[in-house]
Amino acid sequence: MTIDLIKTLLTNALAPESLELADNSHAHAGHAGAQSGGGHYHVRIVSSAFDGKSMVQRHQLIYNALGDLMKHEIHALGIEAFTPTELN
Repeated sequence: MTIDLIKTLLTNALAPESLELADNSHAHAGHAGAQSGGGHYHVRIVSSAFDGKSMVQRHQLIYNALGDLMKHEIHALGIEAFTPTELN
């Protein structure tokens, strides 16, 4: 299952303190990109790996961790990426 693989890849790469992942694919049924495959997901992740990183750099870390999933299994990914101190 793609959602489990996403969780595993992000956990292994970024050692998050918190990771929430939602599959919103059902809300996009019939949408043009839905026919080409890949799901719509939203991730909220808190990790020290984001310390000192810009939002773009945080997203790049996530995309790198997900690798080839971004080519086929994931059509859209919403990202909220925080450091632990940003939530205190």
